[in-house]
Amino acid sequence: MMVSSSSLVALLIPVLIISFMQTSAANFYQDFDVTWGDGRAKILNNGELLTLSLDKISGSGFQSKNEYLFGKIDMQLKLVPGNSAGTVTAYYLSSQGPTHDEIDFEFLGNLSGDPYILHTNVFSQGKGNREQQFYLWFDPTADFHTYSILWNPQRIIFSVDDTPIREFKNSESVGVSYPKNQAMRIYSSLWNADDWATRGGLVKTDWSHVPFTASYRNFNAQACVWSSGSSSCNSNSWLNEEMDVTSQERLKWVHKNYMIYNYCADSKRFPQGYPPECALNTTS
Repeated sequence: MMVSSSSLVALLIPVLIISFMQTSAANFYQDFDVTWGDGRAKILNNGELLTLSLDKISGSGFQSKNEYLFGKIDMQLKLVPGNSAGTVTAYYLSSQGPTHDEIDFEFLGNLSGDPYILHTNVFSQGKGNREQQFYLWFDPTADFHTYSILWNPQRIIFSVDDTPIREFKNSESVGVSYPKNQAMRIYSSLWNADDWATRGGLVKTDWSHVPFTASYRNFNAQACVWSSGSSSCNSNSWLNEEMDVTSQERLKWVHKNYMIYNYCADSKRFPQGYPPECALNTTS
Protein backbone atom coordinates (compact mmCIF):
# COMPACT_ATOMS: atom_id res chain seq x y z
CA MET A 1 0.00 0.00 0.00
CA MET A 2 1.39 3.42 -1.00
CA VAL A 3 1.34 6.19 1.62
CA SER A 4 1.68 9.82 0.57
CA SER A 5 4.32 11.99 2.22
CA SER A 6 1.64 14.17 3.86
CA SER A 7 -0.12 11.10 5.24
CA LEU A 8 3.17 9.77 6.57
CA VAL A 9 3.84 13.03 8.39
CA ALA A 10 0.35 12.92 9.88
CA LEU A 11 1.00 9.38 11.11
CA LEU A 12 4.38 10.27 12.55
CA ILE A 13 3.33 13.38 14.50
CA PRO A 14 1.49 11.48 17.29
CA VAL A 15 4.45 9.10 17.58
CA LEU A 16 6.87 12.01 17.87
CA ILE A 17 4.69 13.69 20.50
CA ILE A 18 4.45 10.50 22.54
CA SER A 19 8.21 9.98 22.24
CA PHE A 20 8.90 13.53 23.42
CA MET A 21 6.56 13.12 26.36
CA GLN A 22 8.29 9.92 27.39
CA THR A 23 11.82 11.28 27.09
CA SER A 24 10.92 14.48 28.94
CA ALA A 25 9.16 12.65 31.75
CA ALA A 26 10.76 12.86 35.19
CA ASN A 27 13.28 10.13 35.86
CA PHE A 28 15.20 9.71 39.10
CA TYR A 29 18.35 8.68 37.24
CA GLN A 30 18.24 11.93 35.26
CA ASP A 31 17.01 14.30 37.97
CA PHE A 32 18.64 13.14 41.23
CA ASP A 33 21.85 11.85 42.77
CA VAL A 34 21.94 9.46 45.71
CA THR A 35 24.22 11.25 48.16
CA TRP A 36 24.57 8.93 51.13
CA GLY A 37 23.41 5.67 52.66
CA ASP A 38 25.85 3.07 51.31
CA GLY A 39 23.28 1.31 49.14
CA ARG A 40 20.25 2.02 51.32
CA ALA A 41 18.86 4.38 48.68
CA LYS A 42 17.69 2.59 45.54
CA ILE A 43 16.41 3.80 42.17
CA LEU A 44 14.06 1.19 40.73
CA ASN A 45 11.66 0.53 37.83
CA ASN A 46 13.88 2.17 35.20
CA GLY A 47 14.07 5.37 37.20
CA GLU A 48 10.36 5.70 38.02
CA LEU A 49 10.68 4.84 41.73
CA LEU A 50 13.16 5.76 44.45
CA THR A 51 13.29 4.28 47.94
CA LEU A 52 15.18 5.41 51.03
CA SER A 53 15.87 3.02 53.89
CA LEU A 54 17.05 3.37 57.47
CA ASP A 55 18.55 0.73 59.73
CA LYS A 56 20.55 0.89 62.97
CA ILE A 57 23.76 1.67 61.10
CA SER A 58 22.64 4.43 58.74
CA GLY A 59 19.86 6.26 56.97
CA SER A 60 20.03 7.49 53.38
CA GLY A 61 19.37 10.49 51.18
CA PHE A 62 19.36 12.08 47.73
CA GLN A 63 19.49 15.50 46.11
CA SER A 64 18.49 17.05 42.81
CA LYS A 65 21.06 17.51 40.08
CA ASN A 66 19.60 20.95 39.34
CA GLU A 67 19.42 24.05 41.47
CA TYR A 68 16.28 26.18 41.24
CA LEU A 69 15.44 29.82 41.87
CA PHE A 70 11.64 29.78 42.20
CA GLY A 71 9.41 26.99 41.01
CA LYS A 72 6.48 24.68 41.55
CA ILE A 73 7.83 21.36 42.84
CA ASP A 74 5.73 18.19 43.21
CA MET A 75 6.76 14.82 44.63
CA GLN A 76 4.67 11.80 45.58
CA LEU A 77 5.74 10.11 48.81
CA LYS A 78 4.65 7.00 50.66
CA LEU A 79 5.94 7.16 54.22
CA VAL A 80 7.40 4.50 56.51
CA PRO A 81 4.52 2.22 57.60
CA GLY A 82 3.85 0.64 60.97
CA ASN A 83 5.83 1.67 64.02
CA SER A 84 7.92 4.54 62.65
CA ALA A 85 8.60 6.22 66.01
CA GLY A 86 11.92 8.02 66.11
CA THR A 87 12.29 8.28 62.34
CA VAL A 88 12.14 11.45 60.27
CA THR A 89 11.52 11.63 56.53
CA ALA A 90 12.68 15.06 55.35
CA TYR A 91 11.80 16.52 51.95
CA TYR A 92 12.93 20.08 51.39
CA LEU A 93 14.58 22.80 49.32
CA SER A 94 17.81 24.31 50.58
CA SER A 95 20.76 26.46 49.58
CA GLN A 96 24.15 26.11 51.25
CA GLY A 97 26.14 28.07 53.81
CA PRO A 98 25.51 29.75 57.18
CA THR A 99 23.01 32.21 55.69
CA HIS A 100 21.15 29.53 53.76
CA ASP A 101 17.51 29.57 52.67
CA GLU A 102 15.34 26.50 53.21
CA ILE A 103 11.73 25.35 52.73
CA ASP A 104 10.90 22.22 54.74
CA PHE A 105 8.52 19.32 54.82
CA GLU A 106 9.47 16.94 57.65
CA PHE A 107 7.41 13.88 58.54
CA LEU A 108 7.84 12.81 62.16
CA GLY A 109 7.20 9.11 62.68
CA ASN A 110 5.04 7.68 65.44
CA LEU A 111 3.82 4.48 67.06
CA SER A 112 1.56 2.23 65.01
CA GLY A 113 -1.93 3.68 64.85
CA ASP A 114 -0.88 7.17 65.87
CA PRO A 115 -0.80 9.90 63.23
CA TYR A 116 2.32 11.24 61.62
CA ILE A 117 3.13 14.87 62.37
CA LEU A 118 3.88 16.98 59.31
CA HIS A 119 6.37 19.65 60.34
CA THR A 120 6.96 22.70 58.10
CA ASN A 121 9.49 25.51 58.37
CA VAL A 122 10.89 28.38 56.30
CA PHE A 123 14.45 29.69 56.61
CA SER A 124 15.75 32.91 55.10
CA GLN A 125 19.33 34.16 55.46
CA GLY A 126 19.98 31.42 58.00
CA LYS A 127 17.01 32.30 60.21
CA GLY A 128 14.25 29.74 60.70
CA ASN A 129 12.08 29.20 63.80
CA ARG A 130 8.91 29.55 61.71
CA GLU A 131 7.37 26.18 62.48
CA GLN A 132 3.85 25.03 61.72
CA GLN A 133 2.76 21.44 62.36
CA PHE A 134 -0.19 19.43 61.14
CA TYR A 135 -1.83 16.06 61.31
CA LEU A 136 -2.89 14.63 57.95
CA TRP A 137 -6.47 13.68 57.06
CA PHE A 138 -5.39 10.31 55.61
CA ASP A 139 -2.90 7.53 56.29
CA PRO A 140 0.30 8.69 54.51
CA THR A 141 1.76 5.18 54.69
CA ALA A 142 -1.05 3.38 52.84
CA ASP A 143 -0.49 4.98 49.43
CA PHE A 144 1.37 7.73 47.62
CA HIS A 145 0.30 11.33 48.14
CA THR A 146 1.53 14.49 46.44
CA TYR A 147 3.47 17.05 48.49
CA SER A 148 4.05 20.35 46.70
CA ILE A 149 5.97 23.57 47.21
CA LEU A 150 5.05 26.67 45.21
CA TRP A 151 7.84 29.22 45.61
CA ASN A 152 7.64 32.52 43.79
CA PRO A 153 8.77 36.07 44.61
CA GLN A 154 5.53 36.86 46.46
CA ARG A 155 4.79 33.73 48.49
CA ILE A 156 5.53 30.12 49.40
CA ILE A 157 2.58 27.73 49.45
CA PHE A 158 2.84 24.22 50.93
CA SER A 159 0.20 21.83 49.56
CA VAL A 160 -0.84 18.22 50.10
CA ASP A 161 -2.77 16.60 47.25
CA ASP A 162 -3.46 20.11 45.89
CA THR A 163 -4.89 21.25 49.23
CA PRO A 164 -2.90 24.22 50.58
CA ILE A 165 -1.84 23.77 54.20
CA ARG A 166 0.41 26.80 54.65
CA GLU A 167 1.16 30.12 53.00
CA PHE A 168 4.28 32.14 53.84
CA LYS A 169 4.14 35.56 52.22
CA ASN A 170 6.99 37.85 51.31
CA SER A 171 7.09 40.19 54.31
CA GLU A 172 10.04 42.36 53.33
CA SER A 173 7.74 45.38 53.72
CA VAL A 174 7.90 44.85 57.50
CA GLY A 175 11.61 44.10 57.58
CA VAL A 176 11.53 40.29 57.32
CA SER A 177 13.94 38.64 54.88
CA TYR A 178 12.45 36.35 52.24
CA PRO A 179 14.15 33.53 50.29
CA LYS A 180 14.52 35.02 46.82
CA ASN A 181 18.23 35.38 46.01
CA GLN A 182 19.74 31.95 46.64
CA ALA A 183 19.20 29.00 44.34
CA MET A 184 18.16 25.82 46.13
CA ARG A 185 18.39 22.11 45.45
CA ILE A 186 15.76 19.53 46.37
CA TYR A 187 16.85 17.17 49.13
CA SER A 188 15.32 14.22 50.89
CA SER A 189 16.57 11.96 53.65
CA LEU A 190 15.37 9.26 56.02
CA TRP A 191 17.18 9.25 59.35
CA ASN A 192 16.99 8.44 63.03
CA ALA A 193 16.02 11.34 65.29
CA ASP A 194 14.68 9.53 68.33
CA ASP A 195 16.26 12.13 70.61
CA TRP A 196 13.47 14.57 69.61
CA ALA A 197 11.18 13.36 66.80
CA THR A 198 8.47 11.43 68.64
CA ARG A 199 6.90 13.06 71.71
CA GLY A 200 10.02 15.13 72.23
CA GLY A 201 12.27 12.08 72.33
CA LEU A 202 10.24 10.08 74.84
CA VAL A 203 9.51 7.30 72.31
CA LYS A 204 12.61 5.66 70.89
CA THR A 205 13.15 3.87 67.61
CA ASP A 206 12.29 0.16 67.71
CA TRP A 207 15.08 -1.39 65.66
CA SER A 208 13.29 -4.74 65.48
CA HIS A 209 11.25 -3.23 62.59
CA VAL A 210 14.18 -2.45 60.28
CA PRO A 211 14.55 -1.62 57.53
CA PHE A 212 12.32 1.45 57.62
CA THR A 213 11.54 2.45 54.04
CA ALA A 214 9.97 5.51 52.38
CA SER A 215 9.13 5.60 48.66
CA TYR A 216 9.09 8.38 46.04
CA ARG A 217 7.65 8.72 42.56
CA ASN A 218 6.25 11.21 40.00
CA PHE A 219 8.62 14.09 40.59
CA ASN A 220 7.67 17.19 38.62
CA ALA A 221 9.36 20.59 38.54
CA GLN A 222 7.97 23.62 36.76
CA ALA A 223 10.86 25.77 37.81
CA CYS A 224 13.64 28.19 36.97
CA VAL A 225 16.81 26.12 36.66
CA TRP A 226 19.87 27.97 37.97
CA SER A 227 23.10 27.47 36.09
CA SER A 228 26.30 29.52 35.80
CA GLY A 229 24.85 32.47 37.68
CA SER A 230 21.56 32.80 35.82
CA SER A 231 18.18 31.08 35.65
CA SER A 232 16.13 29.59 32.84
CA CYS A 233 12.40 29.03 33.31
CA ASN A 234 10.32 26.39 31.54
CA SER A 235 7.08 28.03 32.66
CA ASN A 236 6.03 31.31 34.21
CA SER A 237 2.38 30.72 35.04
CA TRP A 238 3.29 30.06 38.68
CA LEU A 239 5.57 33.12 39.05
CA ASN A 240 2.59 35.26 40.05
CA GLU A 241 0.32 32.46 41.30
CA GLU A 242 -1.71 33.06 44.43
CA MET A 243 -4.56 31.29 46.17
CA ASP A 244 -8.06 31.83 44.86
CA VAL A 245 -11.11 31.97 47.15
CA THR A 246 -11.59 28.19 47.06
CA SER A 247 -7.97 27.56 48.02
CA GLN A 248 -8.20 30.08 50.85
CA GLU A 249 -11.25 28.27 52.22
CA ARG A 250 -9.44 24.92 52.03
CA LEU A 251 -6.47 26.44 53.85
CA LYS A 252 -8.78 27.65 56.62
CA TRP A 253 -10.31 24.16 56.84
CA VAL A 254 -6.87 22.59 57.30
CA HIS A 255 -5.88 25.14 59.94
CA LYS A 256 -9.13 24.70 61.85
CA ASN A 257 -9.12 20.90 61.84
CA TYR A 258 -5.53 19.69 61.46
CA MET A 259 -3.05 22.35 62.59
CA ILE A 260 -1.47 21.38 65.93
CA TYR A 261 1.22 24.07 66.24
CA ASN A 262 1.69 27.58 64.85
CA TYR A 263 4.61 29.72 65.95
CA CYS A 264 2.48 32.78 65.23
CA ALA A 265 0.09 31.72 68.02
CA ASP A 266 2.69 30.72 70.63
CA SER A 267 2.42 33.52 73.18
CA LYS A 268 4.73 31.74 75.64
CA ARG A 269 7.47 31.68 73.04
CA PHE A 270 6.93 35.32 72.07
CA PRO A 271 5.81 37.13 75.25
CA GLN A 272 6.91 40.50 73.82
CA GLY A 273 4.81 40.06 70.67
CA TYR A 274 4.72 37.83 67.64
CA PRO A 275 7.25 38.10 64.79
CA PRO A 276 6.26 40.85 62.34
CA GLU A 277 5.47 38.47 59.47
CA CYS A 278 2.68 36.89 61.52
CA ALA A 279 0.42 39.85 60.78
CA LEU A 280 0.65 39.09 57.06
CA ASN A 281 0.72 35.28 57.21
CA THR A 282 -2.80 34.76 58.52
CA THR A 283 -5.84 32.95 57.14
CA SER A 284 -8.41 35.14 58.87
